[in-house]
Amino acid sequence: MQPELWSYRADVYDVNKSLDVAGYHVEATDGKIGSVDGATYEVGESYIVVDTGPWIFGKKVLLPAGTVTQIDPQARRIYVSRTKDEIKSAPEFDEANFKERVYRDTVGEYYGRFPFGGGPGAY
Repeated sequence: MQPELWSYRADVYDVNKSLDVAGYHVEATDGKIGSVDGATYEVGESYIVVDTGPWIFGKKVLLPAGTVTQIDPQARRIYVSRTKDEIKSAPEFDEANFKERVYRDTVGEYYGRFPFGGGPGAY
């Protein structure tokens, strides 16, 4: 069964504790992909916006919170259960509409196609 894509797993993020992950480095299952540009923490509507920097020419991507497998506050790192290629091929980040349900449904359908797994704290 696939976990809810738009919520952090309870063992990854405690919604009762405040933690701002902006600026954290993001690690895909096969290496660093960028840093967190922004994040939300609402149950069922959470995501991180990742600035990939020069890795894919400064592209930003939206990753549903369910792809986050581990947050390491000491190292300021977030680990996600997707490969660099999966993230690179994701729907283009839409700055104007990224908070809209239609856009999030498109992103959710894309990431939901991949099995969860790989990397620290993976499913």
